[in-house]
Amino acid sequence: MRKFPIGGAILTVVLGVVLFSSWYVVETGHVAVKKTMGTVEMTEVAAGLNWKLPILTTAYEFSAKEIAIDFNDLTPKARDNLRLKDLDISIFYRVAPEKIAEMMVKYAASYAEGGDALLPAYSIVYREGRDVIYEEVTKIDSLDLHRNRDALRDGITSGLQQKLEDKDPGVFTITRVAIRALNTDPTIERAIQKAVQAQKTLEAKKIEVEIAGKDAEIEIARARGIAEANAIINSSLTPEYLQHELNEALKMFAENDGGVVVIPANMQGLSMILDGNTVRSK
Repeated sequence: MRKFPIGGAILTVVLGVVLFSSWYVVETGHVAVKKTMGTVEMTEVAAGLNWKLPILTTAYEFSAKEIAIDFNDLTPKARDNLRLKDLDISIFYRVAPEKIAEMMVKYAASYAEGGDALLPAYSIVYREGRDVIYEEVTKIDSLDLHRNRDALRDGITSGLQQKLEDKDPGVFTITRVAIRALNTDPTIERAIQKAVQAQKTLEAKKIEVEIAGKDAEIEIARARGIAEANAIINSSLTPEYLQHELNEALKMFAENDGGVVVIPANMQGLSMILDGNTVRSK
């Protein structure tokens, strides 16, 4: 029985390891940056199966997807110099895939470990993002922060984008900003509640004043209508018309077979017809 040489077995294993370590896979949404004996290759490697020099070359796989940075338990001061109790914000950014190798060289060790890939320039965005958050909060009074979340969010987005663009044009994109928690001091919270209640009370009073004004307008219009109607009626009550109405009434009484007729004492100047005779009051 022939024995397999130990040296040959070792060589086979070494060759297998070398061959295996020469190939690596880059996941979709990622790029790789190769570093050979301390020198970084400035051309990123795309997703898929790729080859590298065994042992001498190391491939760093970076995420080219949207990356989230969470800022927790921040306590910045607002414009009125009152400090927030708790501010939690998430900033989402992306690094241009063709710039990741450049960022790796320019900002050595600025990347962070992610779940399935390295996060490029993580500490750079974190540092600048924190500064911008504090700057933007100082532009708004503490009592107004709850009502101005959109303004705060937009200010952080544009401010951080501008800072990063000034440092490295065309590299970073701030995709969105999320305000997860915004809690002011308890005394400020109570002041906010009072301010909101006062505002609601003021709005209710304004509505009451408007209703009272409308009611007054209605009453004025009604009174004006009555006055105009009375004026029309008065203008139509001519002596001839009154005489006609009196005559009609007296005729009805005359048909009463001797019934009692009451003649008002103030009928001066009006004629009455009784039993075919005309009686003129004086």
